[in-house]
Amino acid sequence: MAGHSKWANIQHRKGRQDEKRGKAWTRVIREIMVAARTGGGDPGANPRLRLAIDKAKAVNLPADTIKRNIDKATGNLEGVHYEEIRYEGYGIGGAAIIVDCMTDNRVRTVAEVRHALSKHGGNLGTEGSVAFQFKHCGQFVFAPGTSEERVMEVVLDAGADDVLTDDDGAIEVLTAPGDFEAVQQALAQAGLKADLAEVTWRAENPVPLAGDEAQRMQKLLDVIEDLDDVQAVFHNAELD
Repeated sequence: MAGHSKWANIQHRKGRQDEKRGKAWTRVIREIMVAARTGGGDPGANPRLRLAIDKAKAVNLPADTIKRNIDKATGNLEGVHYEEIRYEGYGIGGAAIIVDCMTDNRVRTVAEVRHALSKHGGNLGTEGSVAFQFKHCGQFVFAPGTSEERVMEVVLDAGADDVLTDDDGAIEVLTAPGDFEAVQQALAQAGLKADLAEVTWRAENPVPLAGDEAQRMQKLLDVIEDLDDVQAVFHNAELD
């Protein structure tokens, strides 16, 4: 099935994230703490915590730091308590934006997100104002040149919902959030490694932006992503 061409956008996003590795430890520590607090400190019984630990290992967070923050979250050590908040809004050209935060001060966080949006050409929306434009799902993206037949054979047997071939040859696998882990394990056993693997909010109707609009949108996204309380930013802009 043909899909939108998004390989360049994904590579661009990964590049921007690599430039911001300094924030990566802070983000995964918060994710570990919230996952452990809400689902328990045993990774074997807590899929969200397992995924958070995988993310932590991917950015080389030390094992003792992982354990210490699980202990904090489950009450074995005293620590800060974070809560999850999601904001929705609009960027350049009406592009939709979802901002996931973890914070110990809700008033501070909403003020910072609102200010970042309004200062750079966007605006904060109400709950549900843009979420309908996204699908919550597991997503795996393989580089152009990967065998579509081999990927399909593995992932469909493991419970994937769909396999899309983008215009530029990249292969995209979509799963229900609850099936992400099973598909990830099946791919690993088959020796197939995705260039991107995450549970995400996937844009259903991308908004193409080019030239000045694309630059302004990227600036807006950078400002939001740099906020201390922001964990992840999802949007439906396709930046040229």
